[in-house]
Amino acid sequence: MAKEGVENTEETQQMIEKNAGKEQENLLSASGTKEMRAVVLTGFGGLNKLRVTKRPMPEPQEGEVKIRVKACGLNFLDLMVRQGNIDNPPKTPLVPGFECSGIVEAMGDNTKGFEIGDRVMAFLNYNAWAEVVCTPLEFVYKIPDDMTFPEAAAFPLNFVAAYMMLFEIAHLREGMSVLVHSVGGAVGQAVVQLCSTVPNVTVFGTASPSKHEAIKDSVTHLFDRSADYVQEVKKVSPDGVDIVLDCLCGENTGKGLGLLKPLGTYILYGSSNMVTGETKSFFSFAKSWWQVEKVNPIKLYEENKVISGFSLLNLLFKQGRGSLVKTVVQKLLSLYDQKKIKPRVDSCGL
Repeated sequence: MAKEGVENTEETQQMIEKNAGKEQENLLSASGTKEMRAVVLTGFGGLNKLRVTKRPMPEPQEGEVKIRVKACGLNFLDLMVRQGNIDNPPKTPLVPGFECSGIVEAMGDNTKGFEIGDRVMAFLNYNAWAEVVCTPLEFVYKIPDDMTFPEAAAFPLNFVAAYMMLFEIAHLREGMSVLVHSVGGAVGQAVVQLCSTVPNVTVFGTASPSKHEAIKDSVTHLFDRSADYVQEVKKVSPDGVDIVLDCLCGENTGKGLGLLKPLGTYILYGSSNMVTGETKSFFSFAKSWWQVEKVNPIKLYEENKVISGFSLLNLLFKQGRGSLVKTVVQKLLSLYDQKKIKPRVDSCGL
């Protein structure tokens, strides 16, 4: 499982493994219906809400691909889902997970481009944490022969998000500077790798001190996320930075906007400061919300700054931009083939 870089995801993995050991794998239910195992979130909250249980085996509908899952991603987003800390969360019980890799097992009508036995990775609108998944053809991609299943499961969400923010929104070019929060996480590490494909890009990163040793060589300037990183950045670059990628929100929104150079771009793609502990905290949410600087459009106009938001899942599943994402995936796979990028898997379980 690919980890976002927070300790709670490791605990989630351990809970899944513990519960999985209690299940006996029976392919047929008492009524003769085919079944599979899946990780089910029975209610929003702590780790005790996760269960490994049997679910009906899905079969591909028209335009869908059936995949026998070999690995699935475990990201910070999954932690937010577990706590119900997302907009309009679906009703529980549900099967979490938004990305996986595996082998094509069957195909519905009107599906072309894949064959049974193909090694693939895919996006899903939930349901990835299962032995078998079905997802529309447009969200499925062949994986290179030398990419492992765990690497492929760590690839789609993190690298596509990083690429689209850097190149589709912020238009990263030679000589620019980027500030990325949680640079030790999966998206942060994907950002760092992609920045290295452009000449003379300076990367400022914030991370917890415990991650500094592992990532210090990949970031130009690395700061403690709890320190006054604004002043540290200005010591190096008095004019600020060209791009800010913020997954924290809260007080960091105002700080990020303040660090932007003229024509710079601030992108919010998460709100992890609103997540603390095992369960959803109204206090943490309220505190972070009130710390968000209210954006004045006139001030943006006067200072020539750009503010943007990015949600890959909304882009895919609510806004119908699967074809755009497919183009990005092909560009990323080309970079992978050139050995310019490579998914980093924190740990694997099950």
